[in-house]
This record gives sequence, C-alpha cells and structure tokens, in this order.
Amino acid sequence: MLQKRFSDQELEQIIEEATIYMCACPAQVVVQIRGLRELFRYQLSCEIDPGNDPAVHQAIAEVTTRAHAMMEECLDQILTMEGWDRTTLKMPEGLRRKLSEAIERDV
Repeated sequence: MLQKRFSDQELEQIIEEATIYMCACPAQVVVQIRGLRELFRYQLSCEIDPGNDPAVHQAIAEVTTRAHAMMEECLDQILTMEGWDRTTLKMPEGLRRKLSEAIERDV
C-alpha cells in the first residue's frame, strides 16, 4: 500500500497557498505527488485484469511507491526550509511579503 505523509486535502492547501503567493516550487512538487498517486492506483487496477501480466504492474507500483516517498520527503524538506506553518500549511509571513514585494517591483 502507498504510505502518505500528506493527505489529499493537505496537498490541495499547499497548492492553494503557493498559487496565491506565486511560489510555484512547492506546488510543482505536489503535482508530481498527485501524479504518482494516480499512477499507483492505475497499476493496482491493471494488476487484477486477467489479460495483464501482474509482474509488470507490480514492478511499476513498487517503483512508484519509492518515488512517492522521495517526493513527499522533498515536500517535507521544502516546507521546513521555507518555514511553513505545519498545522495550517500556510506560507510564512516573511516569504509572503518577500514575494508580494517582488511582484510589486515587476509591475
């Protein structure tokens, strides 16, 4: 089974927060995590189809599980390095202000 550090709702919150403040990197990592979750679900459905070779789909699911764990670790590190509030998954005020100032300078 696929172990999850972040719920689907938490991933959505990170994307929303990152989108508001135009900080694409955390959101890009979340997109990859979501894609790996979808790939894992797809492989599980392929494994049970009698016309498919289950070994192929088990191999894909196994590698997907490892990639998913690595990307969740990456997201965890990013949130820690940037100082996100781990309870609310809000971007830190200092980073919000820095991004807003950069946007204002470009306008």
